[in-house]
Amino acid sequence: MSHAPDLLRIATAGSVDDGKSTLVGRLLYDTKSVLADQIDAVTKASVDRGLDTPDLSLLVDGLRAEREQGITIDVAYRYFATPARSFVLADTPGHVQYTRNTVSGASTAQLVILLVDARNGVVAQTRRHAAVMALLGVPQLVLAVNKIDLVDDAASVFAEISAEFGELTRSLGWSPEQVTSIPVSALHGDNIAKPSENTLFYDGPTLIEHLETVPNLTERAPVGLRFPVQYVIRPRTPEYPDYRGYAGQIAAGRVTVGDEIVVLPSGQRTTVSGIDTADGPLETAHTGRSVTLLLADDVDISRGDLIAAVADAPEPIQQFTATVCWLAEKPLRPGARLLLKHGTKTTQAIVGGLDALFDEQNLALVDAPETVELNQIVRISVQTAEPIPADDYQVNRESGSFLLIDPAGGNTLAAGLVGDALAPLHLKELV
Repeated sequence: MSHAPDLLRIATAGSVDDGKSTLVGRLLYDTKSVLADQIDAVTKASVDRGLDTPDLSLLVDGLRAEREQGITIDVAYRYFATPARSFVLADTPGHVQYTRNTVSGASTAQLVILLVDARNGVVAQTRRHAAVMALLGVPQLVLAVNKIDLVDDAASVFAEISAEFGELTRSLGWSPEQVTSIPVSALHGDNIAKPSENTLFYDGPTLIEHLETVPNLTERAPVGLRFPVQYVIRPRTPEYPDYRGYAGQIAAGRVTVGDEIVVLPSGQRTTVSGIDTADGPLETAHTGRSVTLLLADDVDISRGDLIAAVADAPEPIQQFTATVCWLAEKPLRPGARLLLKHGTKTTQAIVGGLDALFDEQNLALVDAPETVELNQIVRISVQTAEPIPADDYQVNRESGSFLLIDPAGGNTLAAGLVGDALAPLHLKELV
């Protein structure tokens, strides 16, 4: 499924109680992607709660704490399909303390459905999530104005919210063509799979129609092969005495037998002599495919190295600017010694300085803080013990991202983007 050309990776985001889980449940229900016994279980649970209609959010709120509180905490991944396209969907949390989970769920999304409650409009968490999506480089947004059935003048409310959101997204760097607004009721199914007679003022596509037809965008521009080596395979059996293969998943680009490649950071060059998979050899493999590459020459390669196309191979770096979203309760301070994980490589790193803090509510950069707190986004400088072959995040999302890890406990502390991801945003001057 991950290799299908018509696969679209989407995520939901929004503030608390805007109806994200109900929307996801509705998508699963309307596309007939849930089993009958699951519907029966949800119906029974809804009746036990005194509800007249099935609570479709129970289809995705899997944790006991989520069901009890009626909120989303974890990132719930769901798979569904229509005759036109297959989907992988990440239902992300709405509470501000779980913004880190939202970053994780949206990091690979090609489209994000951002919900707002029609009664509340664009709120602080809406602006925060939109800013995160802009930094992550999500190509397309859908503004789902949910609970449209609960407002009196639906047409005016929808127009006002859409205009405010449009101004916000333009300030964050999206063009109008990248943002689509749809009035919906996830509870009743208005404009999800079928046009609603309750919103005659709206003549656009339903949510599922839009998801089926929206362009499947990935990178801003195509890049050559990026293949982080995960494991070196050497069976040394009588059947394969000299076999040496390099296993991993293609992070970007494609590879064909006969291609010239470079191994980074060493810079050694050779050609691809074979591509093995569990299903047999291939002549060409594309992004997302897990393969084992065979090379024409015996090259010193180990886990953490990057096999890249010669034409646009990234330059290994040890000192660079990065934009990070801090995900830990413990604050970040200048001089912190951490572990940096890039692709399959982990190395020691030092945070040299905190350059500027991003104020997502006012769309402004604030002078360098003394510390960075949970969920804050900041531009920093980083120095690594070993060179890493990284692209700028604006060039390639996969090879331009990294994690900062606590060397003592192994916990993830920050999600990082190589380069100044704040630069493309239309921000106010430093204050």
